[in-house]
Amino acid sequence: MARRVKDFIEIGDYTSLDRLITTLQAIRESLPPDAEPELKLRGDDIFGRRISICYMRELTGEEAELEGRYAPPRDDNAEIEELREQLDEVPFQRRKSRAA
Repeated sequence: MARRVKDFIEIGDYTSLDRLITTLQAIRESLPPDAEPELKLRGDDIFGRRISICYMRELTGEEAELEGRYAPPRDDNAEIEELREQLDEVPFQRRKSRAA
């Protein structure tokens, strides 16, 4: 299965409700079906407010190539998980601290 990343779209300047609705409909239609989009209002009175839409998407070919170059091989991850499971089974007793 390909890895998915969270991406963002921000709408900062909108003038009318009709234009905002049209923009949101265009964004919704362009998202993949499994995008799981979320809409949030961000910002404050000093720096301004903006509508932020975050959604999940597949990596692009270029992103996947870069990640493949820098990410550790999957076999190493399985080995690390196996070691982690072994360490979880080791009993641990906390030492009493020495107060002077």
